[in-house]
Amino acid sequence: MCAEKIQRLIQASILGFVMGLAGSGMYAAAFILQFAMMVMLVLAGLTGFCPGLIMLKKIFPACKCEETNEKDNN
Repeated sequence: MCAEKIQRLIQASILGFVMGLAGSGMYAAAFILQFAMMVMLVLAGLTGFCPGLIMLKKIFPACKCEETNEKDNN
């Protein structure tokens, strides 16, 4: 499994956790976690900087499509 797919699985798990918090009535914690995730995704979308993905790429290999895109751009 590659780093980008693992990142998406982690994001889905966090969103599920947020839904669980909201369902159990912990709205403040759910809001803070959701807001933090939104800020990180907007930051990654606008700048391309994603600390979580950088850490995951040190542990897991990048996806094949990402490797070919990087080679084509260089």
